[in-house]
Amino acid sequence: MRIVVSGGAGFIGSHIVDAYVEAGHDVAVLDDLSTGQAENLNPKARFHHVDLRDRDAVGRAIERERPEIVNHHAAQLDVRRSVADPAFDAAVNLVGFLNLLEAARQHGLRRVILASSGGVVYGESARLPTREEDPTEPISPYGVAKLGSERYLHFYAHVYGIPSVWLRYANVYGPRQNPHGEAGVISIFSTLLLAGGAPVINGSGNQTRDYVFVGDVVRANLLALESDYAGPLNIGTGVETDVNRLFALLCDAVGHHPGERHGPAKAGEQLRSVLDPRRAGEVLGWQAETPLAEGLAHTVAWFRERRAAA
Repeated sequence: MRIVVSGGAGFIGSHIVDAYVEAGHDVAVLDDLSTGQAENLNPKARFHHVDLRDRDAVGRAIERERPEIVNHHAAQLDVRRSVADPAFDAAVNLVGFLNLLEAARQHGLRRVILASSGGVVYGESARLPTREEDPTEPISPYGVAKLGSERYLHFYAHVYGIPSVWLRYANVYGPRQNPHGEAGVISIFSTLLLAGGAPVINGSGNQTRDYVFVGDVVRANLLALESDYAGPLNIGTGVETDVNRLFALLCDAVGHHPGERHGPAKAGEQLRSVLDPRRAGEVLGWQAETPLAEGLAHTVAWFRERRAAA
């Protein structure tokens, strides 16, 4: 298949590009390298240095590639920045996405795989684990944009006959995750612990998340190529882990146990989040296979290698 992966130099997107290339697909990457890394680019995938907000540049790249599949992972990922500057968030996450969709639908697009977020589109869900049919009530502009992207894809299916699947990720972690800025707690804690430091846990540490390893997420994106399912799918483990437990597991993986340090709770932080992944099992044959301790060991090993190389 001819596939374009937007954000293909980023944490999750680059792993997906590697898997698609290995599976024999014809892959091109669109990325502006604002958060992605050139070192993550697969040499067997063609690269277009493109900002999705630049409609003409996107159009030229898509006209050249004429993808059958668009796998969309490019995004403005910082929830706090989305709150501070909603217009910027919308320009990247909605207008940029529409520039990509409009160009691709004019050049043979057959299907879209969207990286959505179960952590933000549901908001404070009344039911845990949260299912796909539960209310979507995002409380940040970033979440609103993710949900809006899903709604636009519903429109493209209805009007243009282009189906799509919306993979609502839990908290993805693993090698290549950026520990700087607003990033996953696992990458931040790993970096600090490997440096001999003591991370600060926000609040009580009893807040929970559903942590899913990037390798499992990649498998979902491979399976989504072969499925005709359209609509939302939760991609998570169905298991809650609180931050205190996560910290203890990371200390074990690193071999450094500085003891817990707690700071003020983050204002407005979601207290519990866990996704019900059963529908992904039913329609894709997918389930998370990597135990948390094993995934953390792989992640810490990668950060340790990076630290040694630096």
